[in-house]
Amino acid sequence: MDKLEFENKDQIWEKINLAIKNDQIDHFRAHFLELHPYQQAQVLQELDSTDRKLVYTYLSPEEMAEILQHVDFEDVGPLFSEMDPRYVAQILDDMSTDDAVDILNYLEKFEVTSYLALMNKQEASEIRRLLQYEERTAGSIMTTEYIVVNQNMSIKDAMHHLRREAPDAETIYYIFVVDDDKKLVGVISLRDLIIAEDDWQVKDMMSERVVYVPVTEDQETIAKLMRDYDFLALPVVDYKDHLLGIITVDDILDVMDEEASDDYSKLAGVTDMNRTDQSAIEAAKKRLPWLIILLFLGMITASLIGQFEDTLEQVAILAVFIPLIAGMAGNTGTQALAVTVRSIATGEISKEGFLTRLKRESLTGVLTGVTCGIIIVLVVVVWPPGGIYLGLVVGISIVVSLFVATIAGAFLPILMHKLNVDPAVASGPFITTINDIIAVIIYFGTATLFMHLLV
Repeated sequence: MDKLEFENKDQIWEKINLAIKNDQIDHFRAHFLELHPYQQAQVLQELDSTDRKLVYTYLSPEEMAEILQHVDFEDVGPLFSEMDPRYVAQILDDMSTDDAVDILNYLEKFEVTSYLALMNKQEASEIRRLLQYEERTAGSIMTTEYIVVNQNMSIKDAMHHLRREAPDAETIYYIFVVDDDKKLVGVISLRDLIIAEDDWQVKDMMSERVVYVPVTEDQETIAKLMRDYDFLALPVVDYKDHLLGIITVDDILDVMDEEASDDYSKLAGVTDMNRTDQSAIEAAKKRLPWLIILLFLGMITASLIGQFEDTLEQVAILAVFIPLIAGMAGNTGTQALAVTVRSIATGEISKEGFLTRLKRESLTGVLTGVTCGIIIVLVVVVWPPGGIYLGLVVGISIVVSLFVATIAGAFLPILMHKLNVDPAVASGPFITTINDIIAVIIYFGTATLFMHLLV
């Protein structure tokens, strides 16, 4: 919402509410339809259920379809439940096919079946076909509303075809070219089509170097591809290179947002972080699996400390530095993890090589460890209960712990990536707990080694 519209939001909101209260359809439409569809979606969601049911009678299915494409797809289901099923079916008919599929993926199967039965048969058939593709693949996010021409068409015929099909196409900036067997053979831009002579053939103007993806390709890979090439649309083909659909840049923006939220959730050890409307019980169910795993890992840490009970009895002051060393190791590991996961996600790590990354992180671990070690030695030496030997024990432990934690934080996501497991699964809480265990072993191992100097 731009500044002027934001400043007038309260006034517009008041006029819309007044129109709904007085059942003034013309006044409502005059003020509501002046807004951008995104703003209309925000207004619609802020209304209570009773007022929304009135709004559904004020707006056509086509208008509502445009609005709902700006609502988070998982939030559309509750809105559908307030509408007449036939009204919902008409909305889905007027939506872009890929958006309709995305919304239906969040609904229960019986709801999907009910709405499809009420829809236009051709539209319903297209949606059913797309619903069969596995989630997070090219097939699940592509649209079948695109412009395609035969390579043997004249430019004049292709322009006539474009004008006829453009109203229903999601994008017209790329026109994809197929042969007589419906195989993708080229692409021509709208600009090239406009400047070409009428009697030329499409195959004389098209580019044969077409970047495309198979229908089973992962959506994250597609997002990287479209980012690297700055495409507005990308064709999707089957195993015989038949053109099945296209993926547009607005779909990829949604994918990038979804993937970023998913990775951030995994790094935090939480699932469905983007769901803020769930109950406390649902939230607890989502978080408990990771917490229970971390609980048992924490028990390992506690058991390890118990193994060094004799060391602690002889030099009790050692217990003071356990949180410090464990915390430093955990933080360092998390930093290395975050940098490595991002490098894997952006493809940077593939360019420089995994071994090069590990070497650099190892050197980083040495430099940070030595620096922090020197600082802690100086602090402990001048600290009243401390001393030179205690300072050296803590300092050496810091150096070794940070070095090992950095390598672990970089190596774990690389290993998972090699095993075709999402690197983000090596979450922050997980790597922190692992590094706690490593730090305790290193700290008490060092203390035991130099016990004769500490007593």
